[in-house]
Amino acid sequence: MDSVKNIRNVAIIAHVDHGKTTLVDQMLKFAKVFSDHQEVEERIMDNHDLERERGITIFSKNCSLQWKGVRVNLIDTPGHADFGGEVERVLRMADAALILACAHEGPMPQTRFVLRKAMMHNLNLLIVVNKVDRRDGRPLEARDEVLELLIDLEASEDILETPVIFASAKDGKASMTLEDFSSAENIECLLDAIVDHVKPPKAEPEKPFRMAVSQVDYDPYIGRIAIGKVDQGSLKAGSRALRCVWEGKDETSEVKKVFRFEGVGRTQVDSIHAGDIAAIAGVENITIGDTICEVGFPDRLEPVAIDSPTVAMRFIATNSPFRGREGEFVTSRQLRDRLEREARSNVALRVSKTEAADQYEVAGRGILHLGILIEEMRRQGYEFQVSQPRVIEKVSEDGERLEPIELCIVDVVETFAGKVIEIMGERRGELRSVQPMGSTSRLEFEVPARGLIGVRGRILTATSGEASMNHQFLKYDSFKGTIPQRMVGVQIASETGKTTTYALEGLEDRGPLFVGPSIDVYEGQVVGEHCRDQDIEVNVCRKKALTNIRSSSSDRKLMLAPPRVFSVEEALEYIGHDELVEITPKSIRIRKVKLNAKDRKKAKMKAKGE
Repeated sequence: MDSVKNIRNVAIIAHVDHGKTTLVDQMLKFAKVFSDHQEVEERIMDNHDLERERGITIFSKNCSLQWKGVRVNLIDTPGHADFGGEVERVLRMADAALILACAHEGPMPQTRFVLRKAMMHNLNLLIVVNKVDRRDGRPLEARDEVLELLIDLEASEDILETPVIFASAKDGKASMTLEDFSSAENIECLLDAIVDHVKPPKAEPEKPFRMAVSQVDYDPYIGRIAIGKVDQGSLKAGSRALRCVWEGKDETSEVKKVFRFEGVGRTQVDSIHAGDIAAIAGVENITIGDTICEVGFPDRLEPVAIDSPTVAMRFIATNSPFRGREGEFVTSRQLRDRLEREARSNVALRVSKTEAADQYEVAGRGILHLGILIEEMRRQGYEFQVSQPRVIEKVSEDGERLEPIELCIVDVVETFAGKVIEIMGERRGELRSVQPMGSTSRLEFEVPARGLIGVRGRILTATSGEASMNHQFLKYDSFKGTIPQRMVGVQIASETGKTTTYALEGLEDRGPLFVGPSIDVYEGQVVGEHCRDQDIEVNVCRKKALTNIRSSSSDRKLMLAPPRVFSVEEALEYIGHDELVEITPKSIRIRKVKLNAKDRKKAKMKAKGE
């Protein structure tokens, strides 16, 4: 058992790609969590397939290390704005926050968000300026920008005097001053700063046991596992515990096992104690926001308030002509059960029923947030369809229509800045500031959330890929007016069958294709983009007629341009209001809601009549 004064609980938070996970790797390695002969991958904490593929942290993780007799529990959190719900709920477990800022980019939208949340939880802060060794780095300016942000957020004098550490997580080096960085050899000063400047957790060992549940994990052998910080008391494996809920009836269960975090894994122990971050298995029906208490001493804590979702779409049980070909789970009941399970652990997600029995409204923080859920489900064997994303609007007390506004920052080469401003202006974006940063400019916009749907691809195309874009929910404000939608039509398959090279070659001049040769398609499936602003029906299964006459081109080998392949998020941003994205374990298809051409025409005429 560690004394409370020998425990430090620290959350590592920052904007995406500022080096949080790499820094955790280096801290674990320097504290010799791994044996000398043990092979260790990069980004140890990003152990989910999607995290490794995309190079981002999606789920919060816990680990621990020992340093100079002190147990340091580290919480690695996501940096992308769409996963802010993960950050909000795990901050309750922390007593301090390590704030990272890139030496080149400085504080970004998510930095402001996590700093504000950390201050709301009264956390101690340590500031780390990372990537100091970058050629285009500006570490002193980045430090000053973080301090200016703290002043803007009305931080106290104690927080403004917090230590600033200069580091290169990639090289495993850190120093307390920029002048000393060139001679730094390791990150010892960072671990020392955590031990010396972070206060021990506020915990009361003598009181009855209490732990708020901040995370829920699952083990196929022992079931659901509740994770959180023990506020007070201690709990032994085999004893009984009380699950206290905010709404509903409290329940008593036997605690099967208790764990503490050792290195990057969990270790089973006999008991868990106040101040530590721990895990409990055996409490039935446990969910995030519950409180586990000692039997006879109910003391439920109020769940952490999570910011509301801003984007919603419909998840629809598949009615595709290819239903069941590639997936295992295709029914509306299976879809409902999976979404309800997700909502219990993904606190920023909202799932609700609709007027249609086979459709569910799913709301989240953004397209990436919902796209990750969709990608997970397709890998688990689900087949379903999703509608065009829409932003969630509100109505003010005086009846005014309000919509979510995002703070959007675009870093772009100066020569392309005018194009970015033009594109964002079309999307009702208001330019707030332009800040030179070496050879690039930082453009800061306030833009409606609906204006950001599909804009990333346009900006990358217009700037030849020389731009990076980040955004964060800012506020609800008055409706900004209409925004241009997709400016081109699509090519729609007129029949079901297998595509042919001969048919596709004749359609290439009409616009980019989404399918290659010898691919099964069905009537109503979107198979390409049309260069004009109206949809057209095309026969992609047409075969070349056989005749006795040999044409001059008969010996020519047909060569097709590679088809455009959509990721989940790209497909969601592309589709129009009358289209769906069909999701299967092997395919991502775009289709019309009405597959039959006559039905589409009737629906269009009806819409005009209304």
